Amino acid sequence: MGWRVAERRLGKAGGEKQRTARQREWDRKYGEDRWAIGYEVDGEFVRQEDALESVYYQSYAANFAAHPADLSELIALAKTLRNPHAEATTGVDLQVPAIREYLRRHELQLAGAAVVDIGTYDGKASHPISVRLSPLTIACVADPGRTLEQWWQQRKVLVVWDD
Repeated sequence: MGWRVAERRLGKAGGEKQRTARQREWDRKYGEDRWAIGYEVDGEFVRQEDALESVYYQSYAANFAAHPADLSELIALAKTLRNPHAEATTGVDLQVPAIREYLRRHELQLAGAAVVDIGTYDGKASHPISVRLSPLTIACVADPGRTLEQWWQQRKVLVVWDD
């Protein structure tokens, strides 16, 4: 049969304890290895790990193509990148790995001296570019009318395997 959407609008993954508790509940409710998290893209289910490439990474790539000055500023300013929200909440960090992957694929290296936040926490950011490169402001390639964060949270689904 295939994957069937069981739950929509799952919201944020939460901290490590919350994620583990939800996963255990889904194992109990649906069976281990019989559920997955992902997204509906063009009417098809895409596993979350695949959407990291096709949506998350590609949204940052498109943003850097549209705003090369932001990329130049980031490279000149940053020695390292961090996600302050993920560090403070044990949440999942997607934006820093996406940017690092972009830099790797384009054979670019950070050349600055600062720790640069990608995103904010508690209304604070290390630099103005922290806000500009936040998934709360990056346009989503799968739905340009939404930010990457909006799409990532609002389009997330839990699917279960039907025999």
